[in-house]
Amino acid sequence: MKSGSLGAVPSYGVPAKRRWRGFVIAVLGLVILSMLVPLVFLLGLHNGFHSSGYIYEQRSTPSSHKVLESYDRHNVGHTEKKSEGEKSSHVKDLITKFEPTLPKDVMKNYARGNKNSTISRGANEEKHRGVKAPPKSALQPPPTSNNPKVGRIEQVTDPKTNSPDENGKSCELTYGSYCLWQQKHKEVMKDAMVKKLKDQLFVARSYYPSIAKLPAQDKLSRELKQSIQELEHVLSESSTDADLPPLVETKSEKMQVAISKAKSVPVVCDNVDKKLRQIYDLTEDEADFHMKQSAFLYKLNVLTMPKSFHCLALKLTVEYFKSSHDEADSEKFEDSSLRHYVIFSNNVLAASVVINSTVTHAKVSRNQVFHVLSDGQNYYAMKLWFKKNNYREAAVQVLNVEHLEMDSIKDNPSQLSLPEEFRVSFRSYDNPSAGQFRTEYVSMFSHSHYLLPDIFSKLKKVVVLDDDVVIQQDLSALWNLDMGEKVNGAVQFCSVRLGQLKSYLGGKGFSHNSCAWMSGLNIIDLVKWRKLGLTQTYKKLIKELSKQKGFNIAATWPASLLTFENKIYPLNESWVRSGLGYDYKIDSNSIKTAPVLHYNGKMKPWLDLGIPNYKSYWKKFLNKEDQLLSECNVNS
Repeated sequence: MKSGSLGAVPSYGVPAKRRWRGFVIAVLGLVILSMLVPLVFLLGLHNGFHSSGYIYEQRSTPSSHKVLESYDRHNVGHTEKKSEGEKSSHVKDLITKFEPTLPKDVMKNYARGNKNSTISRGANEEKHRGVKAPPKSALQPPPTSNNPKVGRIEQVTDPKTNSPDENGKSCELTYGSYCLWQQKHKEVMKDAMVKKLKDQLFVARSYYPSIAKLPAQDKLSRELKQSIQELEHVLSESSTDADLPPLVETKSEKMQVAISKAKSVPVVCDNVDKKLRQIYDLTEDEADFHMKQSAFLYKLNVLTMPKSFHCLALKLTVEYFKSSHDEADSEKFEDSSLRHYVIFSNNVLAASVVINSTVTHAKVSRNQVFHVLSDGQNYYAMKLWFKKNNYREAAVQVLNVEHLEMDSIKDNPSQLSLPEEFRVSFRSYDNPSAGQFRTEYVSMFSHSHYLLPDIFSKLKKVVVLDDDVVIQQDLSALWNLDMGEKVNGAVQFCSVRLGQLKSYLGGKGFSHNSCAWMSGLNIIDLVKWRKLGLTQTYKKLIKELSKQKGFNIAATWPASLLTFENKIYPLNESWVRSGLGYDYKIDSNSIKTAPVLHYNGKMKPWLDLGIPNYKSYWKKFLNKEDQLLSECNVNS
């Protein structure tokens, strides 16, 4: 039976042994194919395929294009149909997924709109050997924040004059007017090679700790260490390309070779990433420190009198005591029928420019009298300067505020205080929900201004000028104004109303729609001032507000606003063109046609850091022929 059954096999059938051989070959083929799939990814051949998360270079061979043709068309078709919202959400998901391996600033870059470029840079740095390289963005320098007595009201952004930094914050509000000055005076540094060396040193330091731990890479470790030491020595003595030694390019090429070798060595990516983050954090802290230090030095510069001005004041004071003096006729100084101008200043040249510009444009100068109120340090320099220099037929009186004898200050001797300037950041009052912000410098009367009725007890009306103004037209029209029951004729600043400052004005009753006002050009009715007792009102407010604010300077502005509430006669805005001490974008035509230029802000025209485009309007009223100016290098 067995032999019969074997012999019954049909002649057309396939032998069993051959059937099993075909099955084994098929299985082996599947095994080999399954091994090829991971090899494709390990060798980087998957870069030829599309990925919705990363952007790769297309490295597929011509033969593979035919295989992937249908997939490409299908993928592109679906990509075109995706909405922007779907793409955005998909990228956010990918960033969240890969957050541990991405640099800290990826989300910041994504928020700024560099979504694809940020992810693409991180993807292109992947090594085909399977070890992830540090993200390129981590090798870039960290982002930096991109500046008188000033009080800050609110930290906001000015979209017109302030350029935000990479974090979206206003650099001008962070560092003051320094940021504006830095942007205006930004210079192209000739240090391309120095920056290249710093970048190489940055990368080499990140790889060196990992390479030094590998015994098989002793030679590369020594080579890398030597290159790092050489570049550190070069950079310690050089800040620009001109300072670099002749063979620096050879050192740079040597370092580049060492870095290439280090990148080719399989290392633990976490160690390199950790080292990069440490260096990045240190660099970021260092940059932030230098930025704050620069802003501080800038602020110190603008608040300090220039050395040449100190030289002039000292020479004038010494010369004053060497010469004889004749007292001027005091009748003019007390004649209320003349036109009296008052200037508070401790700057000889600033006060001189104000007087010279006013007299130059006056139709009649014989009826003009100027009263310069200074401190004891600059009093004698002022006396001699205005005695040596003539201002047509105008009379100039110099007073020392510290030596005034008045009943109101007998118990409390006065010291000179100049007009206070406050930096105010505010929303548009008409449309506060629009999110539009502006930053302005508002100048205000100081404590010394409230001594005017007592100092000039025989005068009825005076015009008060700040020492940072320039007069370009005749001011005779101011004396013909009928202010009615108002006391102070000033330019109102209705962008800021008292209702916006209620937290600074305390619980006092006031009209919320009342506009703020500015000093600089003010016509004062002393008769009504004395009648209303405004000086006593101001002193009372100062005491009350100082208890809330903690110091007098913070109380000066709200006290002045409340003292003169409903007592301001609004001058036409065309009288004064303000902002020349902080705003770079003022139209030149409006400057030329304005009767008064006000350099409110930190960048005064006599400072090196003043805005260059506006300095000429101030300098043309200097007495450049005076020998002392040349001796003290004032003209330079």
